[in-house]
Amino acid sequence: MSGWTGIGVPTGTPAAIVATLNREINAGLADARIAARLAEVGGRPILATPDQFGQLWLRDTDKWAKVVKFAAAKRE
Repeated sequence: MSGWTGIGVPTGTPAAIVATLNREINAGLADARIAARLAEVGGRPILATPDQFGQLWLRDTDKWAKVVKFAAAKRE
């Protein structure tokens, strides 16, 4: 996977709200029309639990932080 887009909420958001958002977003991503539209623009839906998404976020943040540090990248 080269890139992804996700939806996050502030720390401390009640679990019931997170669960509702996750259920509804995954339902939308499972819709054939939405999946087809994503495919048209080069995307693909990734259905995940909040924990799975959190792990993806942490894994990619760590990976790219190492790249930035190794490259000694600076803001312009």
